[in-house]
Amino acid sequence: MDELSAAERRSQIAQMVLERRKVLVTDLVDQFQITETSIRRDLTLLEASGRLKRVHGGAIPIPGSSRTDSFAEKMELHIKAKERIGKVAAELIKPRDILLLDSGTTTLQVIRHIPAALRMSNAITLVTNSLPISHDVLTWPSPNLTILGGLYLPDYQATVGPQTMTQLQELTADKFFLGTDGLTLSSGATTANILMAEVDRMMAEHSRQVILVTDSSKIGRVGFVPVKPVSSFSILITDINAPPDIIQSIRDMGVEVLLV
Repeated sequence: MDELSAAERRSQIAQMVLERRKVLVTDLVDQFQITETSIRRDLTLLEASGRLKRVHGGAIPIPGSSRTDSFAEKMELHIKAKERIGKVAAELIKPRDILLLDSGTTTLQVIRHIPAALRMSNAITLVTNSLPISHDVLTWPSPNLTILGGLYLPDYQATVGPQTMTQLQELTADKFFLGTDGLTLSSGATTANILMAEVDRMMAEHSRQVILVTDSSKIGRVGFVPVKPVSSFSILITDINAPPDIIQSIRDMGVEVLLV
């Protein structure tokens, strides 16, 4: 398994605090195999960024908070795996494809790995609610891009809401590339935001093929809101650290799984 970066470790600690309601320094030292000083520094930084509240011997959630990683924070996590996933996913794109793209950081890597030939002369059509994806595509020579309007969510750098949904109702795509905050056999793909789930769900319903792109850290984790069950996906692309038993169960559901 790839060694965790400090940013990835802190993200996992913040998630553990939300899920367990309390974590102890001693348990974190055992789990991450680093010094108590390093763990205490992590907790101090997470408290300063509003992710948790330090207490004697550990940390608890901030009352009333369910904050997850922002888009900028997620960009730093598992970047090598996301790049590999993005490269393999981009190879599935064909000339004249109409693509729907959600606002995930792994989906952004799909865009960044699209071959130069498909970036020219309106070879493909792209539709997204993601500002980072839009900014990337607008650097192409002649992009055929539709940017969905709506209510802007800063933590996701994406648009949601009635305007977004109305525009999606009029579209049909060949492929939908979807990221996720969590993936389990029982809950399927999940996310932390109700409005984001609503948009992702409609994108899936208006696409002929739904391709889930997610690093293995999300597999086995349950987010706040379900998006789609596992059986609704055509392809799952994830990294080689994904749990083999879950991957086999997903394949048994008829989903093609690509490990990178």
